[in-house]
This record gives sequence, C-alpha cells and structure tokens, in this order.
Amino acid sequence: MVKRVLMITFHYPPMRGSSGIQRTLKFSQYLPEFGWEPIVLTAHPRAYPSVSNDQISEISSRVAVHRAFSLDTSRHLSFRGHYPGWFALPDRWISWWIGAVPMGMYLIRKYRPNVIWSTYPVATAHLIGLSLCRIAGIPWVADLRDPMTDVDYPPNPFIRRLYHWIEEKTITCCTRAVVTTPGAMRSYTERFTGVPASRFRMIENGYDEENFAAAEGSMATGTVKREQFVLVHSGIIYPSERNPVPFFEALTALAQDGLISSHGFKVVLRATAHDEYLERLICQFNIADIVTLAPPIPYQDALVEMLSADGLLILQASNCNDQIPAKLYEYLRTRRPILALTDPAGDTAAVLINAGIDTIAPLDSKDAIMRELLRFLTLAKKNVASAASMKMVKASSRKSRTKELGKLLDEVVSNMK
Repeated sequence: MVKRVLMITFHYPPMRGSSGIQRTLKFSQYLPEFGWEPIVLTAHPRAYPSVSNDQISEISSRVAVHRAFSLDTSRHLSFRGHYPGWFALPDRWISWWIGAVPMGMYLIRKYRPNVIWSTYPVATAHLIGLSLCRIAGIPWVADLRDPMTDVDYPPNPFIRRLYHWIEEKTITCCTRAVVTTPGAMRSYTERFTGVPASRFRMIENGYDEENFAAAEGSMATGTVKREQFVLVHSGIIYPSERNPVPFFEALTALAQDGLISSHGFKVVLRATAHDEYLERLICQFNIADIVTLAPPIPYQDALVEMLSADGLLILQASNCNDQIPAKLYEYLRTRRPILALTDPAGDTAAVLINAGIDTIAPLDSKDAIMRELLRFLTLAKKNVASAASMKMVKASSRKSRTKELGKLLDEVVSNMK
C-alpha cells in the first residue's frame, strides 16, 4: 500500500535565503526511499522575499508540488509602506492560509494522505496544519525547527500572546511534535507538563552528501596559495540572536595592537540579510579593510566557498542556547576549522565539543573572543585545528535524518490502526 504525507511548508524552492529550505527539500527528496510519497503544499512564489531557480532541479519528479494563493502583506497589501497590523497576524503570509486550506482539502480528497506534516518558522504553516487536521481528522506531525515563543519573543506582547496560542494548539492537537535540539526537547516537555513526553521527538538538522559531492567535483584542482587567511560566515546574522558587536570590538582591538591586519586576515560575511545594519557597525568600528559583506550566491556556490575557506565562523548568542544553526552541520561536513562564538553551555557548543572541536568563545565577551581568535588562527595556520570525524559527519546526513522521519511517520500510522 502506498503511504502518503501531505507536507505543508513555506520554505521551498524557488525561495532563496533560508536554510530551512534544505530541511523540507531533502525530506521530500528522500522520503520515497523510505516508503513515503510526499505531496508538498507550499506558497505561490510571489510571496517569497527573494527567489532563485538554483535548487528547482533538486525537487524530485516523485514529489507532487502544489502552490496555493499567498501574498506578502508588507509588499502586496501596503500603501506607501504602511499596512494595518492585523493584516500580518500571526505573520506577513496569513493570506496563505486562505489559499492553502481549500487546496489542502482538495489534495486530501485526491491523494488521501495518511499523515499531515507542517513546519515552522512561518506560524501560518501550523495554522494550516491545525485546520486540515481538524477538518479531515488525519494525524498531524508538527515540525518545530525553532521555538515559537520565549520569555521576550516575539517582542510585541500581543503577537507573543498570539504565538503562545498557536504554539499551545499545535502541541496539544498534533499527534507528534518534532524538535531539532536537546534544549528544545527539554524546554517543551517542561512547559507542557500535561502533554505526554512521548509526543515529542527530536530529528536534528543535517547536511546533504549529494550537494557536497557536486560542490567538491566543481572545485578547481590544485592548491591556490593565499596571503590572507579567509574566515567565512555563511548565512543570516540576526542583530540580537547573532549580535556581532563584541566580535567587531575584538577585531578592532586586535588590529590596533598589530596582532591582525588586512594583509593577512579577512572576514567574509555572506548573505547576512542585514547588510545595512552591519555596514554601519563596520564603519563604526573602522574594520572595513578586514570585514567584507558579500551578497547571496547559489547554494552550490555557497558550499564551494565553505569548502575553500581557511576557516568558518559560527555566531550564536546565549539567548539561543536551545537552538543549533542548521549551517553548523554543513560546516562540520566541510571538515574545515571552525571558530564558534557561542555560549559554551549551549546546544551549539555541545555538538562541537562532541565532535572534538574546542575553538569556542562566548559571543558576548570581547576579551574571550580576542584570545580564542588568536588561538584559532595559530591552530588553523599550522593545520592542527580539530575537525569532526567522518563517522559523526555521516550520521548527520539529510538522508539519515529522513530515515528517522520515515520511521516516525510509520509509527504514527501504525498507532492509528
């Protein structure tokens, strides 16, 4: 018997600019190998802030993709840059719910899926999952890639209460809630004491071996000697959750002391999504000769850049100790030296320490960053910086994670019999 899963996801090609794309894209690509046929319900491309066709070819021919009506409130429903706040509750893509629920019911009648799966961020995805679960009575697996709420998140109290409501409905109504880190698992089980602990499962993020094999195959042969040591951060830099100010302060102090210079050291911040904010900081700290802002590039090119870098940079503040950047698993696969500016007590540091990587300093400590950066550069230049073992790396592949998801979906179906 064919087993089908209706996958509700906002982040899907041709959207560009979110690591969340890789999680759903690879789940949908590999699930058929584990006995599941995916039907993807996503948003119309007009709703995406930025689009690129570079990963369209990775959508498997075995995956039926349906794109529902959706708008971006900030771009399509505003007048002179302003719009009523309720037009964007819980997020700017609430119009997707209007298009996705009827389309979802059509897909349920057509394909008769065994399970509904939805993924956050973009809270509207879980509202769609909740609606379809209630209407059709089909088991629902809610993928919580990031915590929906925290003490001060979202910062607006009214929106925070709305997110609390969506989060509570999601946890109490879904059949299984999937988290990506041990800290998130602890947090949810402690907060939702009335929900059986067995409802929560962890499926971490990962990397895709096929993408890396293609990237390695496209790299130029031979070694190109560079005078500068190039440290790359690939991906979004959130002003709060990945605040780079102490790092920039450390760079300024080290440059003033003559311990680093633009002749021998360069930091590339690729596809930050907050270039204007960062550009002001770079000018403020007078480090424009050391720190470069770089635009988004196709995903495969980004992997090549990581593989070619002398070192890779992780930024993760202590207010995100229960989260692990999806990019970290790709960093581990490159087996390049990693400098992690994150709380040593957080989940991100735990993954690195388990991999044998100890070049870690708190993101909020300029002095600690100065010390660790100099140690990191010494180790990396001597080619003695630690790298993750291939055994650990392979366990983090997207295909391995999809196998875990397939087993979870099997369990959900078997429990319904």
